[in-house]
Amino acid sequence: MGVNKTSLSAGELIRAVLTEDPEVNVRVGRIFPVFTEKAELPYLLYRRVSMEQTPQKTGQPGADTTQIEIVCFTEQYGEGVALAEAVRAALDMRSASSGGLRMRSCMLTDSEESWQDDAYVQTLIFTVRM
Repeated sequence: MGVNKTSLSAGELIRAVLTEDPEVNVRVGRIFPVFTEKAELPYLLYRRVSMEQTPQKTGQPGADTTQIEIVCFTEQYGEGVALAEAVRAALDMRSASSGGLRMRSCMLTDSEESWQDDAYVQTLIFTVRM
């Protein structure tokens, strides 16, 4: 008997949505969880940065709210903005399900841009209800 998947597995669902999106696929080579030591630009990293469980009055687990960070690494600034826009279009205000997971809603709640390791970086924070 397998373990039920919860919001701790939200990254799997986020990755599935991104890999199935044609506009994201045109713009990015690889999508990695949490970290990669070496990758060719452009690529994405995703990770869960927080989780909050809302219990029901019955004491049973309720819906979880999770924040997922998606980081876009690109060689050119405009390329990074276009990739971030494609990621936003794929996820913002969406619901999805895959592999026993259900994302009730997903909303872009923060973003930031920077420069790191010879790459332009666009960071997007999505608040996801599972």
